[in-house]
This record gives sequence, C-alpha cells and structure tokens, in this order.
Amino acid sequence: MEINGCTRTCGLIGNPVEHTMSPAIHNTLAEALGENLVYVPFRVGEEHVEEAVRGAWALNLLGCNVTVPYKSRVIPFLKEIDPLAAQIGAVNTLVRTEGGFKGYNTDMPGLYRAMCEDGVKIEGERTLILGAGGVARAVAFLLVQKGAGQIVLLNRTVEKARQIADEVNALAGRQAIVPMALSDYTALPEEGRYLAIQATSLGMYPETDRAVIEDPAFYRRIHTGYDLIFNPARTRFMSLVEENGGRAFNGARMLLYQGIIAYELWTGAQVDRSLAGRAYTAMKRAMDLQ
Repeated sequence: MEINGCTRTCGLIGNPVEHTMSPAIHNTLAEALGENLVYVPFRVGEEHVEEAVRGAWALNLLGCNVTVPYKSRVIPFLKEIDPLAAQIGAVNTLVRTEGGFKGYNTDMPGLYRAMCEDGVKIEGERTLILGAGGVARAVAFLLVQKGAGQIVLLNRTVEKARQIADEVNALAGRQAIVPMALSDYTALPEEGRYLAIQATSLGMYPETDRAVIEDPAFYRRIHTGYDLIFNPARTRFMSLVEENGGRAFNGARMLLYQGIIAYELWTGAQVDRSLAGRAYTAMKRAMDLQ
C-alpha cells in the first residue's frame, strides 16, 4: 500500500512487543479490504503507560491493542470502558471515540469465535479450567456467559481459585463455578467427560515438555482440550489429551479472532470467513519466520 497524508495508524502497546503476530493480521486485513491503514508495534516502558495512551490519542491513532503487562494498567486513562472489559478487569483494545479511547476486551469474544470455528461447544458442557490467573478469570466469565454447565476451576493454590469462583458466581447469580486444588483432580465426578481449557503459561518456552497435570487418567476424562498457548503449536497438554482419546486445539485461532474483532471495532468492517483464513495464513507464516 502507499502511505500518504490520509493513512490511519493503529498499533500495539506492550513490553515486549518484538514477538507479536498482530501486524501480520491487521496489515493483511487492511490490504485486502483496501483500507488506508497501517499497524505497528510500540514498546512502552512501565513508567510510560499513561503517556503512551494519551500520546496515542494526541497523535490521532485510530486505535490500539494492549498486551501484557498493561491490560489493567491502561484502564484509568480511558474515557470509557465496555461492560465486558469492566467485568473481566482487563482491556486489550482501545477504540477512538470523541474525547478519548474506549476500552474493550476482544480476547474472550475471540476465544468464543475460535471455539465455534473449531466446532467446540460450550453451552451445557461440563468444563474444567486449569489455572487461576487473569486469563482463567476471563475464561470463567466467558463460560458462564455462554451457558456452560458446571465449571470446575483447578489451581495449585485453591484460595486463588476460590476468589475467582466467588466473584464470578456473585455476578452470575448462581453457583456456576466450583474451586478445587489442582492436586485434588482425582476427586472429580466419574460420570461424563469434560471440556478442559488450559489457561496457565506452563507449556510455553522454555517449559515446552511440561503440563500442569501429567497423569493419563486425568486426560481420559477430557473429550476436548483447548490450550490458550499458541507457541509451540502442539503443547504437552495437547499431546496428553490426544493420546488419551480427546480432541485438542491451541490458541492460534483465539489470537486471530481477538485481532479481527479489534479491527472490526476500529474500522466498522466485517471480516468474513475467507478473509479470516487469509489473515490466519499470514499470521502462521509470521510465526514460522520467528
């Protein structure tokens, strides 16, 4: 594309940002849709988060993504926050509005679209969440919102799992989530199999040969495993699920669709399945080049 005086800019605020796949997604979408728009990463030091948000507004950026470790840190500097992002307590997309940015969370809608694309059903499903960090908390909100059956939150420290369960149950108005210590997984009810979402960082480099639970008996109770890690493409968790008869998916499509939803918010465009496939190919190519 030709960059000129009418070119709009979007970007990524985070630290580090050198590994990001987002430019491959957004610049592919812009080129395919004929939008005069470029997307670039901005590495922002911890002491400059407020300046970065206000500077992005002052420089007339159309919008920004926000990645770790600033998804909560940016919230005080926004004009408005979407209700879902407020519930989750994390923002990953800033959309330009009159007088300031509005914060959204497209991670969980992105996960939902990815799961639908992969043929994974949530409604009524008995579900396990592994982990009790910020990502697990967001996943818990999504599962409750989409009507999952009983949700068991497994974490090494049961107190953290209980805190999330209490908060989400209060908002849901029902006892949707049961906290459990990771070491107590053998106490899970025997009947039926589970959808399991792996929401910890274990399995990423340099611990690619590890999973939070190694016992094959646990994985025989899982019909579908969804690991939110996308690099490596096949994690130890995924291998254990498949070796014990289940289906397994990684977080690459979640990464794709959180970006697509952000792009749609910035531009008003609608990205169809064919164009999503083109962006996915570009993203995977960028991953292979790292």
